Amino acid sequence: MTSERSETAVRDELRRVEEQQAELRRMAQELRRQIAERADAPRDEVDVATELTAAEEQEALIAKLEDRRQALRTQLGEA
Repeated sequence: MTSERSETAVRDELRRVEEQQAELRRMAQELRRQIAERADAPRDEVDVATELTAAEEQEALIAKLEDRRQALRTQLGEA
């Protein structure tokens, strides 16, 4: 545990990171569900690509948040 930040501050940040991850996972899952539901419908390829890109960007953010989560857990001696 670093002396620069209190354990409470690190735990608060960890909680926020985990909440952000959960929300982004829900959003990415919903986007992919919507894309799949309309897979057989005639659609503009640009719209589909935009939606897929948005889902992939959310998944990239989730991965970055997971890295931050692990770093915070390491600070707390939990990893």
